[in-house]
Amino acid sequence: MTILPDAFLKAPIAHRALHDLAAGRPENSLSAIRAAIKSGYGVEIDLQLSSDGQAMVFHDYDLGRLTIEDGPIRKRSATELARIPLKGGRDTVRTLPEVLGLVAGQVPLLIEIKDQDGAMGGNVGRLEQATADALVGYEGPVAVMSFNPHSMLKMATLAPDVPRGLTTCSYSPEDWPLLPAGTLDRLRGIPDYEHVGASFISHEARDLNRARIADLATRGAAVLCWTIRTPEQEAEARKVARNITFEGYLPPIPS
Repeated sequence: MTILPDAFLKAPIAHRALHDLAAGRPENSLSAIRAAIKSGYGVEIDLQLSSDGQAMVFHDYDLGRLTIEDGPIRKRSATELARIPLKGGRDTVRTLPEVLGLVAGQVPLLIEIKDQDGAMGGNVGRLEQATADALVGYEGPVAVMSFNPHSMLKMATLAPDVPRGLTTCSYSPEDWPLLPAGTLDRLRGIPDYEHVGASFISHEARDLNRARIADLATRGAAVLCWTIRTPEQEAEARKVARNITFEGYLPPIPS
């Protein structure tokens, strides 16, 4: 187990970077990342896989919500994606190495590897390999996490010195209609924390009072949470969580 650096427990972490469409900063864009760095916040980003095996900084499996084009992101090459504008700004879809070069250790970088199996199973590896390759030699505070425990088990082999965590939640059937009930029931209990060598979780804020969260905290797990959108939500979450992932407002940075 590699411990999460203390830097992740200080400044709040901007969810998908400090995005604000009204200001021309789409989520997971270089503009949003620059804004987070300038404000002194940590940065959380998401990774999807391109057709040529590159780690792309993008949340969705499909391009339609966030760009002017449609279709699966993994059907496009990194070069093609770099030409596709994100809605609401001048940015395009960029690679993880580009983001690492921009952040360059200035603030903590929390990387969520999106499930590539489709059912939280073991058919993973290409995106994890691309992530591990990109992180070789990176010297700033960085950590990886995923909803899929198999992803973190793979990262334990590929990049054992990079802190690993699990993105966790209540796994309500309404929010996860494509996953079988048995899978939801299993993941809800966070049974893989020790197995994957995790040192932290990032848990759904409205579910922080779950007994398993308290149990993990007593065992030394760093508890982060997502996604906080108001000062009131932040105050409630911090009764349990040691830091927040936020969007839509500017939380204070503790001195």
